[in-house]
Amino acid sequence: CRQVARCGPARLIVLGHGENSIYQIGNELLRRHPDLALECVVADIRDAARLDQVFCQYRPDIVLHAAAHKHVPLMEANMPDAVTNNIQGTRILVEKAVAHGTSRLVMISSDKAVNPTSVMGVTKRVAEMIVQDAAYASRRAFTTVRFGNVLGSRGSVVPLFESQIAAGGPVTVTHTDVRRYFMTIPEAVQLVLQAAALGNGGEIFVLDMGESIRIIDLARDMITLSGLKPDEDIEIAIVGMRPGEKLFEELSVRDERHMPSPHEKIFVLRQDRGYSAERSATLHARVDELIDSAQTGDLDRLQQVLHDLVPEYVSPEEVNPALN
Repeated sequence: CRQVARCGPARLIVLGHGENSIYQIGNELLRRHPDLALECVVADIRDAARLDQVFCQYRPDIVLHAAAHKHVPLMEANMPDAVTNNIQGTRILVEKAVAHGTSRLVMISSDKAVNPTSVMGVTKRVAEMIVQDAAYASRRAFTTVRFGNVLGSRGSVVPLFESQIAAGGPVTVTHTDVRRYFMTIPEAVQLVLQAAALGNGGEIFVLDMGESIRIIDLARDMITLSGLKPDEDIEIAIVGMRPGEKLFEELSVRDERHMPSPHEKIFVLRQDRGYSAERSATLHARVDELIDSAQTGDLDRLQQVLHDLVPEYVSPEEVNPALN
């Protein structure tokens, strides 16, 4: 929102279901940009009728879709809500964007969507499929960006380590070999804006984030930068992998072609399948099954349909049968 406001849009609509967050960002934007044409909308993307009202009223040209549940262990314990928010909400939003003439849409996804081992990851993968399907079917510039871990974002590892160091430790790391890709908030914003500008439809944009970083090395560096000594002043506790977590993340699936973009730090992923009416109908029929299973609380059926849609998905129970 902050970067978009600086671009001087004709109108900026900020939409979310958390009224406090919407109130705070609205006040901040108007303080920094008094002449900004700003609309603050409290709505849930799962509410199709409400979204229809919003699109009818404002008819946005560009939609940046960042609404998602993203915490891996929490979504393992709340699978129905992960499905309705990340999958159903995305489909409703995309359908309204198509119906009301939105020309460009960018959905924010995650590297956890690649060969997923978590509910969060697999729901984001299905959301990617929905956006790609709509792009091909409507011939609109609907695209996706895959984020790594965004340094300093809410709920991310850096603020967690900062609070643990400030409290005197311990700093908690799940496994000594866990590695993650990282990007800064400005890099994440630029990736979204570049995707909005460059996308033709159906692509996935990924930032060149360099080498992945061992989380235990990050913990040690942060303790040292705080003027303290790892393992002496501040303990590092190895707490074990949580359900849905992976030792390392990947940036692309097997059938995605890597292509350069006009931006030297951004590359594009494409699949050669194109649009198929039969494949589209199958996708939406299975999504209907997912939503029905989520609403009835049928977790076994949910898992089965997720596996059918994303065959490479491996649930935590399959990785570690003891979790059953």
